[in-house]
Amino acid sequence: MARLILFNKPYGVLSRFTDENGRSTLADFISIKNIYPAGRLDRDSEGLILLTDDGPLQARISDPGHKMEKTYWAQVEGMVDDTVLQQLRQGVMVQGQMTRPAKARAISPPQLWDRDPPIRQRRHIPTSWLEISIQEGRNRQVRRMTAAAGLPTLRLVRVSIGHWALEDLLPGQWREADPVLC
Repeated sequence: MARLILFNKPYGVLSRFTDENGRSTLADFISIKNIYPAGRLDRDSEGLILLTDDGPLQARISDPGHKMEKTYWAQVEGMVDDTVLQQLRQGVMVQGQMTRPAKARAISPPQLWDRDPPIRQRRHIPTSWLEISIQEGRNRQVRRMTAAAGLPTLRLVRVSIGHWALEDLLPGQWREADPVLC
């Protein structure tokens, strides 16, 4: 039977098992053989990564054609308002292409672990949080979408992929999960 690992990737960790430059990788946290990430998460993003030993499952999770929803909490510079939310919900221009419409809503600051290093704070520029769900996965897409809407992302945490959720996993922790797709 296929194995599926849910991992809370800390900030600064690469979404692969090796790095020729000596940076922190998945191998610093997971020693299970023959599992591979189903998709990526930028080095400066945090949160849920799925890993599996099953090639077809890996492809199904990571292939945008399957429209598996990924949900993020983004702390942005500036205040989220209805105009910004409407832009994200309609799709925004990113690198010359329109993104698919996203689900987006303003949220209260979530209860999260401290990030090391902490995000930069500007005394006269407020920050706010939004929850955004997308079904595609272009490089740095959520960051580019919020920037296109006028709110640069300061902190980005992926909290779910499909029906699999981060829940109570702390950074660097992992657990096995049922690999069955809903």
